[in-house]
Amino acid sequence: MNIIADTHTHTIASTHAYSTLEEMVHAAARKKLYAIAITDHGYRMPGAPGRWYFENMRVIPHYMEGVLVLHGQETNIIDMDGGVDLEPDCADTLDWIVASIHDVAFPCEKPTVEAITNVWMNIAKNPHIHVIGHSGTKEYAYDFETVIPEFGRTGKLVELNEGSFTGRKKSIPNCKKIMELCKKHSVPIILNTDSHISATVGCFEHSLALLKELDFPEELVVNASTDRFHAYLKEHSAIKNDPIFQSK
Repeated sequence: MNIIADTHTHTIASTHAYSTLEEMVHAAARKKLYAIAITDHGYRMPGAPGRWYFENMRVIPHYMEGVLVLHGQETNIIDMDGGVDLEPDCADTLDWIVASIHDVAFPCEKPTVEAITNVWMNIAKNPHIHVIGHSGTKEYAYDFETVIPEFGRTGKLVELNEGSFTGRKKSIPNCKKIMELCKKHSVPIILNTDSHISATVGCFEHSLALLKELDFPEELVVNASTDRFHAYLKEHSAIKNDPIFQSK
C-alpha cells in the first residue's frame, strides 16, 4: 500500500515541534508525497500559535516543490459538548481540520465512556472537521461501536496515527479495535504521522503493519490513492475553491 499524503503535521509554530514549514514540505517532496497538511495546534495548547498565524496561512502557496500544501489546524476539543478552539474566522478558510483530545486543553480529569461518546458524537456533527485525531487514547475511551459508523455517515476520516505506536503505546489496543470497526462498517480512514520533525514525515511503518495484520481494505484508506484523496478534497475541503487546485 502506497500512502500519498500526510495530513497531520506540526512545525516550529507549535513550540514543541522542531522543523520549519519549508523543511516539512521538503521532506514530503523527498518522499514523493502528493500532499501534506500543516496542522499546528489550536490556541488552547500551551505554546501554540495564535489566531493571526492561522488567518495568515493564505500567504502559503498551495503548491510547493510539487507538493500540495493544505492549510490546516489540529483543533483542540475543549468541552464536554464537543466544542473546539477553532477560531470562527478560520473555520471556512482553512483547508484541513483535525480534531483531537489533549489533556492539557480538555476539562475532564476522569471522563466516562458515556461522556466521551457524547463528545465525539457532537464532533461528528461539526461540518468543519475532516479528521478524527488519535481517538484511541486509553484515558478517553468511547463507545466505538456507536460512534465509528456516525463518523462514516458524516464524512469524517478516522485517523490511524503513526505517533501513537511510539508516544501513546497504551492506546494501541484501542487503535486496533477502531480499525476493526472501520473495516466492519466500511468507514474511511486516513494514515497520518503526526510528525513534529521533518525526519518522520511520510513514515508509516507501524500503521501499515497493523492494516496488513487486519487485512484492511485499501479502498477505505483515503490517502492510499491520489484520485481518492483528491475526490475527498473536492467534496469536503475549502481548497476546492482555489483555481489552482481546480485546474489539477
